[in-house]
Amino acid sequence: MTRIVHAFLGVMLMLFTASASFAADKAIIVLDASGSMWGQIDGKAKLEIARETLKTVLATVPADLELGLMAYGHREKGACDDIELLVPPAAGTADAISLAADNLKFLGKTPLSDAVRQAAEALRYTEDKATVILITDGLETCNADPCAVGTELEQSGVDFTAHVVGFGLTAEEGRQVACLAENTGGDYIPADDAAGLADALTETVVAEPAPAPAPAPAPEPVKPEFNLIPTMALAEASPDITDGDGLAWVVHKANADGSRGEYVSTDYGLWKGSLEPGEYLLTGRIGRAEVEQPVTIEADKVAEPHFVMNAGTLVIRVRPSEGADIADGSAINVKFPGDGDDTYYGQMKDVFPAGDLKLTVTLGAGVFTETIALKAGETIDRDVVVGVGRVTANAFYVEGMKVEDSGMFVEFLAAKKAIDGSRKAFGNGYGPGVSQDLPAGDYVATARVGAAEAEAPFSIKVGELSEANVLLNAGVLAITAPGGRFIEVFGGKDIAGNRKSFGNTYGESYQTTLPAGEYTVSVDRGDAGKKEAPASVKAGERAEVTVQ
Repeated sequence: MTRIVHAFLGVMLMLFTASASFAADKAIIVLDASGSMWGQIDGKAKLEIARETLKTVLATVPADLELGLMAYGHREKGACDDIELLVPPAAGTADAISLAADNLKFLGKTPLSDAVRQAAEALRYTEDKATVILITDGLETCNADPCAVGTELEQSGVDFTAHVVGFGLTAEEGRQVACLAENTGGDYIPADDAAGLADALTETVVAEPAPAPAPAPAPEPVKPEFNLIPTMALAEASPDITDGDGLAWVVHKANADGSRGEYVSTDYGLWKGSLEPGEYLLTGRIGRAEVEQPVTIEADKVAEPHFVMNAGTLVIRVRPSEGADIADGSAINVKFPGDGDDTYYGQMKDVFPAGDLKLTVTLGAGVFTETIALKAGETIDRDVVVGVGRVTANAFYVEGMKVEDSGMFVEFLAAKKAIDGSRKAFGNGYGPGVSQDLPAGDYVATARVGAAEAEAPFSIKVGELSEANVLLNAGVLAITAPGGRFIEVFGGKDIAGNRKSFGNTYGESYQTTLPAGEYTVSVDRGDAGKKEAPASVKAGERAEVTVQ
């Protein structure tokens, strides 16, 4: 790692020393803040190497060099537009650039081409001489062509140059980004060869000697890089959490009475912060567990509060029956101490406050409930068997003629009726092949298509598949009525002389599914009057009637 750091330092010194001979020059450093910068070299994160090297090099930058900092991938995962000019180019920006680099999150993608273009635009490269220094540890991940961007900027710029520092890239990876520098007359320098960079640095310093340094100011007290470094553990006896996934830290100022005051910030992961001296309330969160405690920040001191979350981890996998595959369609509701209530779908893993967790798992019409006692620092990993089987329902006009109508309505009911004649519903759906998970027992499937409706009994056994095939004994009636305004289909008269309606529509045509039988079609043509015609529907057949 020392060789990498020295090479990287040499690269930066060479670039800045070369720029120092042109006092009026403006330059922007474009820093890769994507998630890959968490990668390590000899046990040290690349982002830490970059921060330390920047801090060292910036201490040597001439006071009149106008320098800025742009970063990408530091605010949002998966966003190709996460590019921000953190420090506009100006003289004397070394401290601001160091502070901005220290506060980067390093979590997103690598839109390096667009970042270089935006840096060039911030430097007004079509009007003034401009230099961009890109530091990247990865390749473009946002569907852009670095080579084409370099050519474009070179052609449209007054005197534009891009230098590219490949931080830990392989030779093949370096060739894929080197063209961005080469197409603008700049240099591609891999940060992994200290000897070669030292020679280049010596030549540059000799060719362009820097002005005599001003008398060194009196040394100032060394301030810590961070003054708030919190740690977290699930229980008193548990080790500190070293994986930052799921951790959150919320900072509020503390009022004089110790209550929560002005909101300051929210940060994530294994966070280190820099706050002004004063009294604060810091809230640590992981999963559904949350603890708040006061923190005092003193000048030139580091506060290291430790958070004991008194929490454990719950992992649940839902299976319809013993030995069955995991059921992704399940809903898992967890009620936890502190009046918490969350619902998860499919498998779940989360951290909860220690205590009794009321678990309710729903899979189709099957329900499983249990109260789980979770201890601080404990992980409960469990398969939950709901105990259901599955039924698939279809309807048939006649034996062997399946209904393929997507508007078919299917409902699953208890076979046993209540005292008032009603039956408990256990789910429904539309179209052929409707499936439902059900507890063991006896049921009825009803299917309705148009005006045809029938039911079929079936039974469910846990872990088994069943079929419910409903025979409608029905056919299709298609009606054409030129000039018609309203069409209605009637059955025969009842004992009181009333006719039952089997469906209607507005317009000149109508198609519906009907039980086999005899019907009367009534067509209303407004001022032209009404006209009726008989229609006969046979099971499994299509009947067509035209009413003139």
